[in-house]
Amino acid sequence: MASRQKKQQKRRHVNSNRQSAGNSFYLTYGTYGDLEGKDWRDTWQVFRIMAEFVSGYQFLSKFDKVATVFGSARLHPRNRYYRDAVVLGRLLSRKGFCVMTGGGPGIMEAANKGAYEAGGESAGLNIQLPFEQRINPYVKKYIAFSYFFTRKVMLSAPAHVYVFYPGGFGTMDELFEILDSMELGLIDQVPVVLVGKEFWRPLLSFLRENVVERHHCIERRKLDMIQLVDSADEAAAIIRGRKVRKNLCSILSVDNFSCGEEINWRIFRIMAEVVTGFEFLTNVSRNITILGTKSIRKESPYWQKAYALGRRLVEDGYTVVTGGGSGIMEAANKGAYEAGGESIGIYTHTIDQGEVNPYLTRSLAFDFSYTRKLILTAPSRAFILFPGGFGTLDQCFEVLTLIQTGKMRNVPVVLFGREYWEPLLSFLRENMFEQKHAIARHDLRLFNIVDSVEDALALLKEG
Repeated sequence: MASRQKKQQKRRHVNSNRQSAGNSFYLTYGTYGDLEGKDWRDTWQVFRIMAEFVSGYQFLSKFDKVATVFGSARLHPRNRYYRDAVVLGRLLSRKGFCVMTGGGPGIMEAANKGAYEAGGESAGLNIQLPFEQRINPYVKKYIAFSYFFTRKVMLSAPAHVYVFYPGGFGTMDELFEILDSMELGLIDQVPVVLVGKEFWRPLLSFLRENVVERHHCIERRKLDMIQLVDSADEAAAIIRGRKVRKNLCSILSVDNFSCGEEINWRIFRIMAEVVTGFEFLTNVSRNITILGTKSIRKESPYWQKAYALGRRLVEDGYTVVTGGGSGIMEAANKGAYEAGGESIGIYTHTIDQGEVNPYLTRSLAFDFSYTRKLILTAPSRAFILFPGGFGTLDQCFEVLTLIQTGKMRNVPVVLFGREYWEPLLSFLRENMFEQKHAIARHDLRLFNIVDSVEDALALLKEG
């Protein structure tokens, strides 16, 4: 009886944590949710965001030579990848690297453990979650974040190498964030090493066959940034002998900001973009975010369906939001524009002005890619993702991670184009779920794949 009461108390405690995470969502992430009447100009929220940037960059300024390791929080110490990550942490530490992780259990704990036991620097950038949030005991220095997007900036900005072990949605989010930032020239070209050939090969096949060869969303040479190995020793061999430039920490965009005191007043440029973006959102409601590659041309069936979807959404009383560029974005904006509705584009100044499509009723441009992404996805009632490259995949897995971890309410995530998305779904189901249990079965129900405008609209109505 006592044992049963303890279990019931524990269950109530977990449910209470999850409920409080949902209720306090606006304070812990500050972007998603039911936004009718939402006042985005909450001064304290802006200050909380900026405080995390300042604290994060002061923390990162302590380290000169960083290797960031990613992977599932759910892998047990008996798992071979856990054991291998311990070896990698040890090898990196002996080469003078600070081993940086998300600070949690699983692969993160393993890499930190290897560095800790070798007497090296072992750091963690943790996120406050209703589960899987504890700092592992092998982290010597750590900082905790409430906002996912500030933590992502810190995890990706300073590293001299990125190593990815098998993981779930969060690992995929970080992988595509880094690949997208490298493709855009926002961070240095450094090794991106995937450990575990059996796990990662299906994903690389999807990128090569669907993203590159079939839809031309990225150039083939961009896949050369990725190196596939099977052990810590092979990963260390790639890193060994590379010239390491100190103080890589930057703010991922304008004027190559650096860490510590050198940020000084320039941090207010980020603050200004956050404030401007939040002001912009106060007049946005009932909007659907449509994402996809700029490479698809008008003769493509996907372009035609994105155009039709833009029209139908406006007819149903929605606002269409895109990245403001060409391809899928232009198609959706054009459909919305010609239907007489709100057609919004949110993009960065780095985009060629000739690529900003002419079908926008309102738009906003950013210097920093991460503030742009925050505002692009912030008010959405649903996300519809057409075939795309690293950027589209990054935003896809960021949204799924936020929903999965309770940092965002469960809104419809619609993947358009079965022939494009099915191979990725197979990877998630067979490798992440069935083999590694890096995600749960119900995580595979956080999104739906469709082939028609009617099916997409039906899912929005259900949502």
